[in-house]
Amino acid sequence: MKIVTATHASRGFSEVLDRVERGETIRITRDGHPVAELRPITPATGRALRAALADSPTLDAEIETDIADAIELLDPRANGSWPDN
Repeated sequence: MKIVTATHASRGFSEVLDRVERGETIRITRDGHPVAELRPITPATGRALRAALADSPTLDAEIETDIADAIELLDPRANGSWPDN
C-alpha cells in the first residue's frame, strides 16, 4: 500500500486517482496520522445483491398498512385536507 501526505495527494490528485484506477490502494496521512484510504471500487454483482437480500429481514404482513397509515398521518394530500388556496 502506498502512503502519501495530504499535501502530496492534493497536489497530485490526478496521479493518485490514476494509481487507484490501476488497482492500488493509497493511504493518505495528515501530520503523520492516517486520515483516509483510496481504493478501487469493486463492482457489485447480481450474486452479491441476491446474497445481501437473502440476509435481510423479512417484513411482516402489516407493513403495507403501516406505511399507508404513516403517509396519511404525515401527508395532508393523502387525507384530502390540503388547503384550497
